[in-house]
Amino acid sequence: MENKQEHLHEHIHELHKHVHSQEEKKKVVNRLSKAIGHLEAVKQMVLRDEDCSDVLIQLAAVRAEINNTGKVVLKNHVSHCIVEAVEDGDMEAIEQLNKAINMFVK
Repeated sequence: MENKQEHLHEHIHELHKHVHSQEEKKKVVNRLSKAIGHLEAVKQMVLRDEDCSDVLIQLAAVRAEINNTGKVVLKNHVSHCIVEAVEDGDMEAIEQLNKAINMFVK
């Protein structure tokens, strides 16, 4: 599935030749690194047999971090890639965005 999503992202970018700024990339990578670190901490909680309620609360926090990162990626995508696609009359990009949103909000 991941390979399919990577191909989709590459396909959209091939059509529009949009390159994300280093600042945009850095923000997303930093958010992902934070979520990964948080998830590793939750893993250690499980290994230490910490309270299940505390683990669930921390998992909810990780999920929120990931969802917020997704929102940042979505906003960047709409602001740049989709704007360019609309300007070019590329309805396929809109359809692909709708598919991605449906997968993201499941």
